[in-house]
Amino acid sequence: MIFDIVTIFPSFFDSPLKEGVIHKAIESGLLEVRTTNLRDYTHDRHRTTDDRPYGGGEGMVMKIEPLYEAVEDLKGMPPAPKVILMSPRGRVLNQRLVEQLARERRLVLVCGRYEGVDERFIEHCVDMEISIGDYILSGGETPALVIIEAVSRLIPGVLGCPASPRRDSFSNGLLEYPHYTRPASFKGWKVPDVLLSGDHRKIDRWRREQSLRITLERRPDLLKKALLSQEDIEYLKGLGWNPE
Repeated sequence: MIFDIVTIFPSFFDSPLKEGVIHKAIESGLLEVRTTNLRDYTHDRHRTTDDRPYGGGEGMVMKIEPLYEAVEDLKGMPPAPKVILMSPRGRVLNQRLVEQLARERRLVLVCGRYEGVDERFIEHCVDMEISIGDYILSGGETPALVIIEAVSRLIPGVLGCPASPRRDSFSNGLLEYPHYTRPASFKGWKVPDVLLSGDHRKIDRWRREQSLRITLERRPDLLKKALLSQEDIEYLKGLGWNPE
């Protein structure tokens, strides 16, 4: 998987990309992450990437010329990319969208700033706008990092355990079950007996029920789209869930 990031702050990515599983995946060649400095595509001595909006109003708008030239340059390199603009008005990122993005060979992540970008760039050069939530950030750099990490976890070989992504929260439509490790007792707080039983069928069912319970308590909206067995439904009804 190749990620190209278009930004006016390329050094923003230096430290995050040198840590953890992302760094290891880059070192092993499973991922390639490249930054493009948008200012390299400006044509004035001040390297200007923004200007005042037509029609007046507060703030500045990112200019179309450098954005267009940078993305066209990147599109000229194989493989053909999907161009994504980080935008608060975009489709909200979730695990299903992450899985869709992970099927691409290359993503160009455009980091907006200020009040936004010239709409003509969005209309003619962008394949998808993505938001990471209903709140305001200073720019698209942090959302770009979120996409890189979320998508990279699904690339074969990036995680040490191939099954890990399938067990994470949201991967099956539910929040994840609780985790415990040694010691079995700490300050009198004990690990549930079922996890020490060695009975993997009981453990699997306990984990499933815990996922269902936690999802019902914290994100009941997720249950509407989750794939539930009849056993799951009966368990949830026992907890007071009304599927209507």
